[in-house]
Amino acid sequence: MPDSSAEVSPRALFLAVVPPIMLPVFLGAADPTVVATALPAIGAAFGHVRLLPWMVVANLMAGTIAAAAYGRLADLFGQRRMLLSAMVLFVLAGALCAAAPGLGWLIAGRVLGGLGAGGLTTLTQALIGTLVPARERGRYQSYYAACIVAGSAFGPVAGGVLAGAFGWRAVFLSYLPPGLIALALIARLPAEPRPHRARVDLAGIGLLTAFVVPFLLAVSRLQRPSLAALPGTLAEAALAALALVVLLRQQRAVGAAGVMALPLLRDPSFWRSDLMSACSGASLTAMVTFLPLYFGVIGGLETGRAGMLLMPLTVGVSMGSVATGWLIARSGRTAIFPMLGLGFTALTLVAAAWFAPALGVTGVAWLVALGGVAQGSAMLTAQLTVQLVAPVRMLGAAAGSVQLSRSLGSAFGAAVAGAVLFGLLGWHDPRAPAVFAALVRHGPGALAALAPPARAAAAAAIGWAFRGVFLTVAVFSLTIVAAAASMPVRRV
Repeated sequence: MPDSSAEVSPRALFLAVVPPIMLPVFLGAADPTVVATALPAIGAAFGHVRLLPWMVVANLMAGTIAAAAYGRLADLFGQRRMLLSAMVLFVLAGALCAAAPGLGWLIAGRVLGGLGAGGLTTLTQALIGTLVPARERGRYQSYYAACIVAGSAFGPVAGGVLAGAFGWRAVFLSYLPPGLIALALIARLPAEPRPHRARVDLAGIGLLTAFVVPFLLAVSRLQRPSLAALPGTLAEAALAALALVVLLRQQRAVGAAGVMALPLLRDPSFWRSDLMSACSGASLTAMVTFLPLYFGVIGGLETGRAGMLLMPLTVGVSMGSVATGWLIARSGRTAIFPMLGLGFTALTLVAAAWFAPALGVTGVAWLVALGGVAQGSAMLTAQLTVQLVAPVRMLGAAAGSVQLSRSLGSAFGAAVAGAVLFGLLGWHDPRAPAVFAALVRHGPGALAALAPPARAAAAAAIGWAFRGVFLTVAVFSLTIVAAAASMPVRRV
């Protein structure tokens, strides 16, 4: 890769970096939401509805592991080579899923797709750190963040249209044309020198897998906590904790050759950036997961309209990312934007929790979207900061660490918000969880069978439960504020 400090015109730099990087980012971000929308059609085709969640869980596990592994492999073998490899896996996974004769093959294809998609997000970040001068990285990271949010927002629409009009196989076939175009664009990136002989940390990758798999299984159970599931949850959490302890000892022993960026975690700015990334993923995933439920259950909206009311939030986060990148490029300041912005986001979430009945679902949607504009500064600042503090030879590992933190934080955020929601439902009214489930399945008509006092009690419990979700996400936002306020690196 060329020295990012070399003099290149802004237009030439844009054309060299944006097309080959942003299409893979968009595809990787759209993939989970596209497939999630097609799950009902897949279930209708194959049956085995209880196995359908494994399409999501297996993909998430593979992508989380790949995010960290690809970063280190890119430092050893070259970012362009590894990005090409990840894109090939992603395209092959789309073809395998489209041709799958059964649900088992489909789940295997989703694992392969996760291994590809995890590399797309990590490696494109590393390439920005390599190709773009430090002062301009804020602007290019804003393009990156905007593509992620745009892909996440576009996914449900595209998945619903394709599955409804052409069948679920069309969802996976649609990956092939843009995937091939992305391969051609990546091939245009500057050629890298031949890789030196290096040892791959296979033991570290294996231990990372042994940690991630039970961790994600445990946090997925937390979304619907129950006494019956408690032994399994505790066993998975214990396995994850044991694997993490062994992994950390092994990574200390191998030092900079390890799959994780463990030496970098000694830098206060680096681990604070990882914390910001985790809390950013937790906040956005919790809101994207539970806001449509709020609109449907509280507002009585059907799925399409509930999805449309989610659009202001995703567009707001995207706009905030772009604006933050522009401000960083102009001012050189970094930490000030999430410190102030996420404080404002927390205020809007507290206001949503307090004034939700008076605002109505449309008012809540726009209030949360207003906070989302400020929220867009967190992930971008985290990505930029790790690139500033990491040496060039470890940019891939640094990018992988940020993505690993975001993936684990996203799973944790959805699980904690779910636990708060269902825990408060049962605490306020033992009948409320059953009423909530009926409202999700059948809409507002499910309340008609209840006597007026029971109906009022269930409605009050559901309202309080969603307030708990808003306040939980506000805590994630305030954690970002604390991390940004104590960040040693504050300027480019």
